[in-house]
Amino acid sequence: MPVLDRSELQESPLADLHAIADQVGLDGFRRLRKAELIDAILGESGAGSDEQQSSGSPAEDPPKDAPRDGSSGRSDTTSNAAGSGARKRRAPRSRRAAKDEEQDGSSAGRESSASSSAAASRRGGGQPNGRLAQSPSKAVRSETAATGDDPSVEGVVELLGNGSAFLRVNPPEPSDEDVYISAAQVRRCELVSGDRVSGPVRTPRRSERYPSLVRIDNINGASADAVSDGARYEDLPVSYPSERLALGSKDPTLEAIEWLTPLGRGSRAVITGAAHAGKTETVRRLLEALSGREDLEVTLVLAGSRPEEIAEWQEGSGRAGIPSPVAALSFAASADSQGQAVERAVDAAKRVAARGGHALVLIDSLDGLHPQAARKALAAARNLRDSGSLTVIATATRPFGGETTVIALDVALTSTGRQPILDLAGSGTLKAELLVGEDGAKAITQARAAARES
Repeated sequence: MPVLDRSELQESPLADLHAIADQVGLDGFRRLRKAELIDAILGESGAGSDEQQSSGSPAEDPPKDAPRDGSSGRSDTTSNAAGSGARKRRAPRSRRAAKDEEQDGSSAGRESSASSSAAASRRGGGQPNGRLAQSPSKAVRSETAATGDDPSVEGVVELLGNGSAFLRVNPPEPSDEDVYISAAQVRRCELVSGDRVSGPVRTPRRSERYPSLVRIDNINGASADAVSDGARYEDLPVSYPSERLALGSKDPTLEAIEWLTPLGRGSRAVITGAAHAGKTETVRRLLEALSGREDLEVTLVLAGSRPEEIAEWQEGSGRAGIPSPVAALSFAASADSQGQAVERAVDAAKRVAARGGHALVLIDSLDGLHPQAARKALAAARNLRDSGSLTVIATATRPFGGETTVIALDVALTSTGRQPILDLAGSGTLKAELLVGEDGAKAITQARAAARES
């Protein structure tokens, strides 16, 4: 390895220093400041002392064909970056590439820390720092020791709330052999819970807790590259919702919604009204009516809710197939945090729809998000012409524009206990005839006209 010069290292971008640190086998280098990182590189590479330089024992470089952590099959071309990166000042990688690399398998220690509590509790211990969480898979250790290469693993994906996932090798139950999948890999390969994937896996590094998937080779029996190269969700052809979502509820407000402001697969719906108009309660009843269906994957996101409401939602989950919230943020959470939680849930639902399934995301509410983030979440809803559908039903003080259905609630009716609490004059569904037929659409028009005259 060429002797490194401190001045040249100081002029190098941080991304190149990370590549050098990785080549010389420096552990935990991403947590160091630039000055500390340079000192560590000089000390590790032997350039920091005459005694080390005179020993003549070069640092061992990894094989050139060794895949980067969490890469999707693309080899990293930074071999010998310890010398040439500092001497020639190669063109630095983009910040996006450096961020993706950091989010891939090499970030398993940090990303898994965010989800380790939930994951560890599912594994039985409830302690993320327990013996089980720190011990690498026995199968991974033994196969790696026997072959010297990254062993292959196959299992079923289970997404976590932070965007990362676990590969369950003995689904549906967690086991000691489960493997961590980074959030970057989940996004890149558009994974959803239930996907069966395979690929090479490596043992945890010193700062990591779980074995990590190096790359994804196959998804549901097909090449990961072929799946990833498919058409983007936003480019798939769409049409207006044409299949009505039957609620089958005896609740007066839900009955009014079902027939007077009908919802369909792919609807973009907002439940509007002033404070205390009953928006959250309406979402709760819709969730009860729509949960438990085998042909519909229902997701609930709480954003900007009251702590008491979050507790009620969490206590009521699991009853009659009602799902737990995938995210539950109080109104004290920042707009960015709320937006990220909603975006993760919507992205997962988009992958379900693109694969031919039907997904529904309930969001309570959009008021705490940045307006652009709220519109982006709503815009994701669509009825895919040759595939599945994504329905988004959210609460908000007022419509954002672009909705196919607006369900307006009347606070005067709610406060006086009258049912239904639907403000029919302020509600409506585009192309209602596609959902309830021509006669049904005429009946809706007549009901709205009568409501305006009263």
